[in-house]
Amino acid sequence: MAAVRRSRRVERFYVKNFGCRASQADGAAMEAGLSARGLAAAERSSDADLVVLNTCTVTATADDEVRQAIRRVRREAPEARIVVTGCYAQRAPEEIAKLDGVSLVVGNSHKTRLVELVTEPHYHGQIEIGDIFAQTDFLTAPVEDAAGDRTRPNLKIQDGCDNRCSFCIIPFVRGRSRSARPEQVVEQVRTLAAKYREVVLSGINLGRWGRDLRGDSPDSTLRERPRFADLVRRLLEETPVERLRLSSVEPMDFTDDLLELMASSPRIAKHVHAPLQSGSSAVLRRMRRKYRPAHYAGRIAKARELMPECAVGADVMTGFPGETGAEFEESRAFIDSLPFTYLHVFTYSERPGTPAAESPAQVPTAVRRARTRILRELSARKNLEFRKSTVGRTLSAITLSNGQALSGNFLKVTLQGRREPNCIEDIRIGGLTTDGVCEAGVLPVLQ
Repeated sequence: MAAVRRSRRVERFYVKNFGCRASQADGAAMEAGLSARGLAAAERSSDADLVVLNTCTVTATADDEVRQAIRRVRREAPEARIVVTGCYAQRAPEEIAKLDGVSLVVGNSHKTRLVELVTEPHYHGQIEIGDIFAQTDFLTAPVEDAAGDRTRPNLKIQDGCDNRCSFCIIPFVRGRSRSARPEQVVEQVRTLAAKYREVVLSGINLGRWGRDLRGDSPDSTLRERPRFADLVRRLLEETPVERLRLSSVEPMDFTDDLLELMASSPRIAKHVHAPLQSGSSAVLRRMRRKYRPAHYAGRIAKARELMPECAVGADVMTGFPGETGAEFEESRAFIDSLPFTYLHVFTYSERPGTPAAESPAQVPTAVRRARTRILRELSARKNLEFRKSTVGRTLSAITLSNGQALSGNFLKVTLQGRREPNCIEDIRIGGLTTDGVCEAGVLPVLQ
């Protein structure tokens, strides 16, 4: 590690989060903890004495973004202490510790102690890392919408993952699946509902919520190994929240019970996001995914049967090791056959320590990117078709603070004039915008 300056009093902090909603929730918890210690939040890293970079490591690009951020902070705030935490810190602490200006590296294994560590008089040159699979603590706090709309708080209720997909590093940097206690979630949602109309439930493997819990809870209503649908039902019964939105849920965790509950309640957003990764059975097998295309298609068909107008999204990967042209075409055709309304398409990125990274059958980068372009074009076509189908209809949407709204089925709606944010309204759709729809009375961008 490069030489660092003598410690000075920390008065202002800045936390920058990278990656997923779960990371954002972790960052919100750290911000709350630092504020409770009497530190003031700075609006920019250049104004802070302490800069905490809460990292992601899901791709090589994510790692690059963190290193670039360290260099930028070093340049813009040369006197600031830089603390790096999160998934990249857990995966490669020594690599990060060597970067110029880094004062402290805190793995996910010690993230719950970060506030304590950075408020000690001296912590330069330390690496705080341990066995992530021994971690039982649960760090989270509600976080406002990442787009700054301040109307849709994200609440992490589950962390870690017990799956071992061959391409994924996340279980090794997040640890075992852990669930927030149901009584804690109920209380947090009840508190949020006093201020917000919509709450987003999130996790690393959200559908596995409750699988690690037993009947030893002080909450007498908790049965043995509750399921995610049980929690959602309880939130509807015991809190006044007007709308719950579920973030990504693994396909086989979209049980009939959960889908029927989503369909039957107007207080749950009609939005199904189920990671697919590939539509090729052979590729899914090499990925060590726990379903096959037919199983996945059955879940999507059930969702659309119960909720004909729901949004259907998926994560899809291109260029997984060994993916042949025929396997990619099988995947493309499968995706084309399903009623997706949007896709998140990712180009495969080798993650050190994963079985896929050791495969000798790596797909050339140019081929990976070409396949990504094909699927993104397919996604754009499907999304356009879905948006066209909503013209002339009335959608329930939550108003945001930027002159837009977000419909229950996950469409951006441009409004006719600014509205009071944080209200759920029925909005008649009059046309299309570049990436969404618009309220009747707004001049459409697309015909």
